[in-house]
Amino acid sequence: MLLCWLLFIPFIGGLACWFVSRRNPDSNAARWIALASMALVFLPALSLWFGGDFSLPSHLSASPDWNRELSVPWIQQFGIAFHLGLDGLSLIMVMLASVLGMLAIAASWSSVRSRVGLFHANLLWTLGGVIGIFLAIDLFLYFFFWELMLIPMYFLIALWGHEEYDRGAHMRAAIKFFIYTQTSGLLMLAAILGLVFAYYSETGILTFDYNQLLGAHVSGTFGFVLMLGFFIAFAVKLPSVPFHGWLADTQANSPSSGAADLSGILVKTAAYGLLRFTLPLFPEASAQFAPFAIALGLISIYYGAVMAFAQNDMKRLISYSSISHMGFVMIGLYAGTFLALQGVIVQVVASAISTAALFILAGQLYERMGTRDMRQLGGLFGRLGALPGFALIFVVASLGMPATANFIGEFLILFGAFSVMPWVVVVASGGMILAAVYALYLMHRVYWGTPQGQETIARMRAREYAIMMALVVITLIVGLFPNTVLSVTQGTMNDISHWFAAGVIAASQAS
Repeated sequence: MLLCWLLFIPFIGGLACWFVSRRNPDSNAARWIALASMALVFLPALSLWFGGDFSLPSHLSASPDWNRELSVPWIQQFGIAFHLGLDGLSLIMVMLASVLGMLAIAASWSSVRSRVGLFHANLLWTLGGVIGIFLAIDLFLYFFFWELMLIPMYFLIALWGHEEYDRGAHMRAAIKFFIYTQTSGLLMLAAILGLVFAYYSETGILTFDYNQLLGAHVSGTFGFVLMLGFFIAFAVKLPSVPFHGWLADTQANSPSSGAADLSGILVKTAAYGLLRFTLPLFPEASAQFAPFAIALGLISIYYGAVMAFAQNDMKRLISYSSISHMGFVMIGLYAGTFLALQGVIVQVVASAISTAALFILAGQLYERMGTRDMRQLGGLFGRLGALPGFALIFVVASLGMPATANFIGEFLILFGAFSVMPWVVVVASGGMILAAVYALYLMHRVYWGTPQGQETIARMRAREYAIMMALVVITLIVGLFPNTVLSVTQGTMNDISHWFAAGVIAASQAS
């Protein structure tokens, strides 16, 4: 019952926002309903976080040790069920979605003035699709939510996107986002069907159940091709070079709250998918592909950092910086050690928080200055109240300063990867230097330099201040007390690291 609550509340809340706004378009009721809906997801997830048992299992299990599980027959002829499950990994991601969902709703309070109910309906349906991804353990149901979340996100970009530099750019960005993600989704569907039929030919059982498909023995060229179908789908969404072409345009032309959710939640569904599906379902093929994936991670770190430095638009700079951050995630995933995988989780949370905060701050700055072009800004420190101070906090966090969550994530990834590939760690560490360059470059061009006036521009409102303080607190809690996250995910990461190690052994024997 609890899993249904977590899943359906955003969809019900979205419908309520739409109907309320149709009756009274000028009312704030839709905003409050949206905020309450995500709070009703966060509170039970928080209770599970404090009350659930996510300790390391006493022995390696054949399938994840689900803390909560629900299975209802759906399309029985094809072995499809409405099958939901929640473990430590799912719980962390659901909590992240609910927190950033609440903050995105609060951030859009004054910036979204047209079709308010429809906006919040699309935002909640996007979040509902994302939560469905984190809970679904039937592969058909998983694909259903994977596709479902794309449609409302498309409308968020197309109907409420920015037109600062090029009228109609937000429409092109929405179409590009849809084409990239839809095409990659079809690749994943083909891989899912291939895996299901392979298991059927082996056992005579037609099923899309994740627990059963973990037992499929898919190896050789066929297994490698199926693994690539999943990998490419997730690499597009992560995104990793060379599948990143949609990200900067999409985030630059999204409303700030939409960009915050896009970078903080939608992009992180790819890291979740690699952890949940690609590595456990295809351990041998993943081990064989690891050198190529790690190479893509290294390229992403440096490419994202260099491209971030070349941008004039704040949102585009932040977008490319997130590509660089996800390069570290790719390295941690395919290092495959328990410590590196734990670092991946912390880095996913840290990057989601810091990147979402920077997008929200970019939106607040745009409301005051009417531009995101850094060439037209500068000298704003001391003229915007606490806004530049918060920007400095999250810029410093994004470059991995100690005491922040980002530092813990990057440190665990590099430390965990060093035992299996020390040269990769040495090369990747150089990306942290470039991160400092583009992060301080952003601060210098926007907030430092010669002031263009002495008058105080609009200070932060109490709502905006509360949003930023909440994000600061989360960043510091995870940075100073990382066990708050690591203790919840340790069981799942232990299983995945053992599966990956078994894949490395199988790959070495096959060669």
